[in-house]
Amino acid sequence: MSHPHPELSLPPELPSGGLRIVALGGLGEVGRNMAVLEHEGRLLIIDCGVLFPEDHQPGVDLILPDFEYIADRLDDIDGIVLTHGHEDHIGAVPYLLRLRRDIPLYGSQLTLAFVDAKLKEHRIRPVLRVVKEGDTAQVGAFSCEFVAVNHSIPDALAVAVTTAAGTVLHTGDFKMDQLPLDGRVTDLRAFARLGEQGVDLFMVDSTNAEVPGFVTNEVEIGPVLDNVFAQAEKRIVVASFSSHVHRVQQVLNAAHAHGRKVALAGRSMIRNMGIAAELGYLDVPPGVLVDMKKADQIPDHELVYMCTGSQGEPMAALSRMANGDHKVKIGHGDTVILASSLIPGNENSVFRVINGLTRLGARVVHSGNAKVHVSGHASAGELLYCYNILKPKNVMPVHGEVRHLVANAALAVKTGVPADRVVLAEDGVVVDLVDGKASVVGAVPCGYVYVDGSSVGEVTENELKDRRTLGEEGFVSVFAVVSTATGKVLAGPQILARGMAEDAAVFDEIQPEVVRALEDAVAAGATDTYQLQQVMRRVIGQWVNRRLRRRPMIVPVVVEA
Repeated sequence: MSHPHPELSLPPELPSGGLRIVALGGLGEVGRNMAVLEHEGRLLIIDCGVLFPEDHQPGVDLILPDFEYIADRLDDIDGIVLTHGHEDHIGAVPYLLRLRRDIPLYGSQLTLAFVDAKLKEHRIRPVLRVVKEGDTAQVGAFSCEFVAVNHSIPDALAVAVTTAAGTVLHTGDFKMDQLPLDGRVTDLRAFARLGEQGVDLFMVDSTNAEVPGFVTNEVEIGPVLDNVFAQAEKRIVVASFSSHVHRVQQVLNAAHAHGRKVALAGRSMIRNMGIAAELGYLDVPPGVLVDMKKADQIPDHELVYMCTGSQGEPMAALSRMANGDHKVKIGHGDTVILASSLIPGNENSVFRVINGLTRLGARVVHSGNAKVHVSGHASAGELLYCYNILKPKNVMPVHGEVRHLVANAALAVKTGVPADRVVLAEDGVVVDLVDGKASVVGAVPCGYVYVDGSSVGEVTENELKDRRTLGEEGFVSVFAVVSTATGKVLAGPQILARGMAEDAAVFDEIQPEVVRALEDAVAAGATDTYQLQQVMRRVIGQWVNRRLRRRPMIVPVVVEA
């Protein structure tokens, strides 16, 4: 199995007739999915999603793929194919369309409806091309056939991309639920037909590759929810992804069966379910939905809140309920259901929310103590089936952390794919399909692009390091007035500390040492304020580290008199 070397150089020119694949996100992480395919000078993009920040990225709202690789080739893009409507596959579309607004978007009806609603907020009117399973579209230099796949959102599609270099089958996110709620199974007949025709490169979802066996069917969730609803004494709060139409459908059905009303909480939840209901993907029983503003008029034992926040996101409704700063006040006898699985990296945030809700007296039901969620990603048994049906010539695991990609690669080899035809790549690694063989040929720069409020790409790793330092170690400012003529310190040093438990008086003992260091520096010929500021920073820093065992951010200011 070929694997990217950390010192890969820039790739050579793509040979004529070859196909180049560069993932700008989604390889080595769960989220930010984006792949760029190149053939004969033209580009096709598959998915364009976001990654949600972790605890070590304070203040960051979203993380985007790095568009630098395609920034000067925007006119070469023939289209963007979107496999489904989850944020980790469509969330970055507005930011790419800011660079070129008329790139055509190809996707299913629900997927493009979600994207269109998102783009309205960015005041972008997109070029939409609605496709469905069984359709074939010529997207510039690329012939795309769309195949139905089952996932935790309706209308998901895999895409088979054919060029002179061969056929690439990209699964998007998928599983092989044989009893899906909407009756729309993964089209294994189409997979088999494509396998007969020849799949030269299989780009396949890796998220659950470490999990043995098969994913539980979605229909098994309904009876569990029904049981929880039957036992609930007071209000029920269900947290899920704002795009999980199937789970919301099951909650509506359970509420209807138990005589309860459902109030949708959260802007994205209200927007997405409104779209899903309008397009016929969500069947709302009559009289079940109520406006959030009228929810407090309904008795506790007749009310369900459907909200976001199942991953512990700080600003989502459930986190705010757990912290007591949401208008819905959780209390004894309430039942909270977290109807999603843990995304890697979110464990601490989710457990913090569970603890907060439990402290408030709620009964918390989650995937660790009840079957209230099943994954939307194929487990190892399903992946083995796919490999055996398709018999792909080359395999490139996508969508997952490194351990998931490696586990998926091992499954491919077990089914008979030669080890040298299984390509393990990470973000930015360049894979060429030439003469029927896929191989790593280089890498392009590919970093994280942070969205922080209205700024995009302006927050650097150094600034995040400063934020972590401020949060973990505190802040010290020191001010002094120095006469460069006499070499004396005329005022200060004034030392102000924030985020440190020590009393301000503790800094009294270091002040004489700072004065001495400044006067010595002036005597030695230092007249530049920057030099004097560095002297103060060094003296304070060494003392704080030695005396207080801290490494705070130190901001020194020297004024010349």
